Amino acid sequence: MLDDTDRRILRHYQHDPGLSPADLADLAGVTPATCARRLERLMATGIIRGNHAVIDWRALGYEVEVSLRITLDKTQARAFDEFMDAARDVSHVVEIQTFLGRVDVRLSVIARDMAHYQQIYRADILTLPHIADIEALMHVARIKSDEVLPL
Repeated sequence: MLDDTDRRILRHYQHDPGLSPADLADLAGVTPATCARRLERLMATGIIRGNHAVIDWRALGYEVEVSLRITLDKTQARAFDEFMDAARDVSHVVEIQTFLGRVDVRLSVIARDMAHYQQIYRADILTLPHIADIEALMHVARIKSDEVLPL
């Protein structure tokens, strides 16, 4: 699927997607035309899903992050779908993960401070449908947050 040239391009691209095509080609040891062609193929096949801005939400005044582990009421046939539809609409939920096991869903919620979190929790989280149980984990520190792959 990927050869050594693709891996070299991806290795440099993931560290700095803002590199010019010529600089990326130079680092990867290929011609600019080869680099451009390979990048297009990597994008077309979905290996590169896109470029996006990474915004430091703490710099915007969001000081609190809470991880909510949620167990759904699975006696309701559409519980999962209805919960997901509603959870996607909560603007302060920045990540949704699903699991197999005792916990069904994990929501990552950000807030400006604890009072703001309490407001979000009461108004937006507790009103989500089909919740059987919630466990809140207060985020203390992010030790590693890296999407760079070992290519």
